[in-house]
Amino acid sequence: MTETTNCPCGSGQAYDACCGQYISGTTAAPTAEALMRSRYSAYVLGEIDYVQATLAASHRASFDLEAAQAWSRNSQWLGLEIHAVESGAEGDQSGVVDFTASFALDGMPQQHRERAEFLREDGSWVYGDGEVKGNPTVRREAPKVGRNEPCPCGSGKKFKKCCGR
Repeated sequence: MTETTNCPCGSGQAYDACCGQYISGTTAAPTAEALMRSRYSAYVLGEIDYVQATLAASHRASFDLEAAQAWSRNSQWLGLEIHAVESGAEGDQSGVVDFTASFALDGMPQQHRERAEFLREDGSWVYGDGEVKGNPTVRREAPKVGRNEPCPCGSGKKFKKCCGR
């Protein structure tokens, strides 16, 4: 990427002034959010060695480099949205970033929503762990229709013989 190219993380800054400096190793990410953004950009650009290097030491051995490379390569990256940041500033030792990474895989749009935990190891921010958040539970507003009750569509038939098939 060139200096004038916008960073994939969506910050609106040029890549070299944003995540590029962290991914290239010129400087370390100063905050948990900056590390989160740079890890997303690394997935977009196929810089999976950076993703592995910014994992907590306890997780590096179990990281599946080939699977991460395939996901990075086979996905069309659509954007990153940061929902909330808790701690994770330059003087902190830990922080949490709630984010959604949007992508398409095999033409199917998908979203990865996570509450990611970051910590400092040897003075640098690393990804510690995260809780993947699913879509909110859909709750039924109306009572469930029994199989032998009249169909709510108004056909006059039993539910099991109409819309309940």
